[in-house]
Amino acid sequence: MKKVLAILLAAAMLLAFAACSSKGKDAGGKKLLRVGMECAYAPYNWVQPTDANGAIPINNSKEYAYGYDVIMAKLLAEKAGYDGVEIHQIEWDNLPVALNAGQVDCVIAGQSITAKRLETVDFTTPYYYASIVVLTSKDSPYASAAGISGLGGASCTSQLGTVWYDVCLPQIPDAKILTATESAPAMLVALDSGKCDLVVTDKPTAMAAVIAYPDLVTLDFTGKADNFQVSDEEINIGISVKKGNSELLKALNDALKDYTVEDFERMMNEAIAVQPMSNAD
Repeated sequence: MKKVLAILLAAAMLLAFAACSSKGKDAGGKKLLRVGMECAYAPYNWVQPTDANGAIPINNSKEYAYGYDVIMAKLLAEKAGYDGVEIHQIEWDNLPVALNAGQVDCVIAGQSITAKRLETVDFTTPYYYASIVVLTSKDSPYASAAGISGLGGASCTSQLGTVWYDVCLPQIPDAKILTATESAPAMLVALDSGKCDLVVTDKPTAMAAVIAYPDLVTLDFTGKADNFQVSDEEINIGISVKKGNSELLKALNDALKDYTVEDFERMMNEAIAVQPMSNAD
């Protein structure tokens, strides 16, 4: 019996060691950057059935992930010395939890670099700069608004855990703020179905939305005094890493130095051009 127990214990130890040693590596021993994202936030990231346009398989899934975040993940991983990228699909609110638990190495998911998030994770320099806009229907009485004062009294919502919902919606005069949606697609469905008059989001999300929903229109008050008051930290989009992971943070920041704002815009437009129309369904 003791011999059997010893064999079982040894086997368990070997399995544990194998699990630890394979962290961040595939079956062939390649060094992979494990990236967390929603895969439900076009044009930043989405799910598709094939590897078209360079999409990457989602870990433990038969589907693939693509979008601006995947494009960036592939480029930055290569520059940082990784052999490839492993995508993990994780719900929005669970992304920082998964990061701090070591399930992923970083999160590339359209996250704003806010002071609140910086309390629990570290962020790279921005990999995108996202201005905040409003989406409403073309026949809405708010479609002609020239500033946020023209949105007064509107019923509105946005995605849970975002500056759009927490910071921007309360700035609309007499706004009827509805419960936050769990995801960006759910936010767009709420607007398209008439459950609200408008939603607040960032410009890339809006650019993608008007392709999927031709009856929607974008209201951009950038440069006007009658606009949402937000800090740079709330529109600068960064990559989060586990707090104290200075090695990966430096590697990603060094890689980001090779790209300009124009590069970011070009890649974002590439993502928008190939986003699946059904992503917002």
